[in-house]
Amino acid sequence: MDRLEHATVLDPLARLVSGRVRALPLGSLRDVLHGHWLGHPAHPVLVEVPIGTWLSAAVLDCLPGQHRAASALIGVGIGAAAPAALTGWVDWAEQGPRQKRVGLVHAVVNGTAVVLYSGSLVARIRGRSGLGKSLGFAGLSLVGLGSALGGHLAYRQASGANHAESVPSLVRAGWHDIGAVTDFEAGRPFRRHVDEVPVVVVREADDVHVLADACSHRGGPLSGGTVRDGCVRCPWHDSVFRLADGWNVHGPATAPQPAFDARVVGARVEVRLRDPEPGLSAEVPE
Repeated sequence: MDRLEHATVLDPLARLVSGRVRALPLGSLRDVLHGHWLGHPAHPVLVEVPIGTWLSAAVLDCLPGQHRAASALIGVGIGAAAPAALTGWVDWAEQGPRQKRVGLVHAVVNGTAVVLYSGSLVARIRGRSGLGKSLGFAGLSLVGLGSALGGHLAYRQASGANHAESVPSLVRAGWHDIGAVTDFEAGRPFRRHVDEVPVVVVREADDVHVLADACSHRGGPLSGGTVRDGCVRCPWHDSVFRLADGWNVHGPATAPQPAFDARVVGARVEVRLRDPEPGLSAEVPE
C-alpha cells in the first residue's frame, strides 16, 4: 500500500481521468453524489449493496438448489455497482495525488470484478452454472481486494474524513483575543490562531465572522480563499462555507466548519468556540 501511494507513474492517467470527471456537467447533482445531503460521503453507503449481494450469492452458490436466487443477487449487485462507482469517481477527483493513486487502482480492481460478475451472470443464464460460479468467486476475490484498498483510502489516507473534527477538543472554553478590529480589512479573509488552532477571520461591516481555517474536506486553508455573498470558498477544491455559521453550502465538503462567536471589546476582537459541549476543553487523551 505504501509503495502504491508513491507510484508516481500513475499520475498522468490520474490527472487525465480526474480532469474529465471534474468537467462533467453535473450541476447540483454533484453535491448529491458527494453526499452533501447525508453529512458524509455517499459512496461507502452505496457500495454495501453490491458487496452484500455478491457475498450472499457466494453463500448460496455453496448450497444446493439456489441457482436462481444467486443469479438474481448477482444481477442486483451489477445494477447497484453503477451509482456506487459514480459517487466514488466524483469523490476521487477531489482528492490529493497519493489518494488518487490508490483510488485509481481501487477503481480498476472493482471494475474488473464487475466484468467478472457480468460474465458470471451471462454464463448462468446460458446454463453453464459451473463457469458462472467460478467467475463469481473470482469476482468476489477482487471485491475483497478492492475493499482493502478502499479501507486504506478511508482510514489510512483519510479520504472523505472530516478534517476539522478535532477543533472542538483543541480549543479551550472562554474568550480569546485575536487582534485589533483595524487588523482586519473588511471583506478579506485573514488567518489567526486560537490556542494554536488556525482560524479564518472575515469582517463584514459591523460583524466579524470566524471559522476554523482548515477545510473539513481536505484541510485546505480557507484564509487563502475568496469571500463572496456571505460565504468563503476554499482555494483547493472550491467547497463553500457560510460565514455566519460555517454551514457547507456547496461540496465537495460534506461536513460544516466549526464556527466561533465573535465580539469587539475595547477595539479588540475576541472569539470563543460556538456551542461547545458541556465540560469540553482542550485535552490531550491519555
